[in-house]
Amino acid sequence: SLYLHDDRSAGCCAWRRRIQGSLPLTRFGRAELVNSVFLAVHRKLIRASDAQGAIADLEEDLRDGGLVLIDALWRRASDLAAELSTRYSASLGTRALDVLHVAAAISLSMSHFVSYDRRQLALARACRLRVLSP
Repeated sequence: SLYLHDDRSAGCCAWRRRIQGSLPLTRFGRAELVNSVFLAVHRKLIRASDAQGAIADLEEDLRDGGLVLIDALWRRASDLAAELSTRYSASLGTRALDVLHVAAAISLSMSHFVSYDRRQLALARACRLRVLSP
């Protein structure tokens, strides 16, 4: 919603203007953002030129400090993901990537979790993270 225009973009952009400082983004999260943009091209939801523009905006935010790449502790996050899967996946229907995103946030001691994915949000809530869907 920050990089591709949709029905949530206005709210998301307004939220981003209100908050101060950099938003942390794992390298895994960056990879998923990039993939989702180009998957939209494959699905013919957007043009390739729109995808290139969205990625350019993402890279600009990284260069300008609006986003800051952080390195997750992947061994710790993977171990935690297995624990979270055992505890929650049967009831919440979370997929492995959903669980890895939440586990990465927890392993990095994040207090907030931003997503529009309902399964990720449900798991983040169950793990007592403050969830945001601006």
